[in-house]
Amino acid sequence: MKLRPQLIVLITFTFLILSSNAIAQTVKVTPLGSHDGEFCSRDRAMLFEDPDGTTLLFDVGRTVAGPDDSRLGKVDVVLLSGMHGDHLGDKRVAKVGDGTCAKPATEVKTAPNSNTAEIIVGKNAKAFLGGEMHKFLQHKVKAAGGDPKQVAPLRFGGERKVGGVRIAIVPVTHSNGIGSNFLDDDVGHLLQQNGLTAYAGPDNGYILTFSNGLVVYLSGDSGIFADQDVTVRGYYGAELAVINAGGIYTSGPKEAAYSISTLVRPKAVIPHHMNEAATENGAVKPDTKTAQFTELISDIPVHIPISGRTMEFDGDGKCMSGC
Repeated sequence: MKLRPQLIVLITFTFLILSSNAIAQTVKVTPLGSHDGEFCSRDRAMLFEDPDGTTLLFDVGRTVAGPDDSRLGKVDVVLLSGMHGDHLGDKRVAKVGDGTCAKPATEVKTAPNSNTAEIIVGKNAKAFLGGEMHKFLQHKVKAAGGDPKQVAPLRFGGERKVGGVRIAIVPVTHSNGIGSNFLDDDVGHLLQQNGLTAYAGPDNGYILTFSNGLVVYLSGDSGIFADQDVTVRGYYGAELAVINAGGIYTSGPKEAAYSISTLVRPKAVIPHHMNEAATENGAVKPDTKTAQFTELISDIPVHIPISGRTMEFDGDGKCMSGC
């Protein structure tokens, strides 16, 4: 049967529209490390963008050059897993590329307010935190010139929604002390003299459910624990996992590989918080923890978080570009 020219045009147009929609329905994940093109020792920050344009910035740490970092653009929500300086941001780079990948030059002091608070204020963003962390960060946001109402609580079992993104919190097995440099001088000095830190309740990991159906697990500084099976996999059905695997302060490569392969069982994984200069010219260096983790994950795609390189994931956790 010979198709009419008008029908051919209509079919072609419909195909192009459907293809365009399919391409648009991806979640963009952009690591924001100290050295673009590499995966470096202090890299923590990741920017997520929903297909509807909603953006979420996770663990700004020390490698985002404040609210004026040109890589940021619009930020709707800031997420923070814990109060340690490498996540909250006690200092930061002046500009991307300062220092070396192994030892970035984080010479701009951001304590006592924190890099996180300054970005929340500078971007007029919201923030959702568990435990008592939200009260502490409200104080810091106010001190940085913002509105404390920008920071709201979110605890285990609850959910917030911004745009098309649903945000939930899951447990983390880690400590959550607030360093003395974030505290008022008299309180900070007293605690430091006694070898103590302030405490703001438990750390939190996050479950992000995007409008295209993609479910992302952000582990935070966690070790192996049963909730990775029961809650993260069993209840939420995480399809993309971002797991901290640097060792000592979190799971190491072997432990994180067990969590991924046996407990979480996602469709894809991004190693995070490796505390090493993991790549050279964008390629994973042999004999690194990152290489070890990758080798231990045999049946799940591992995507390396190269700073400044945007990865795009469909609703099933398949990387469509940038990986």
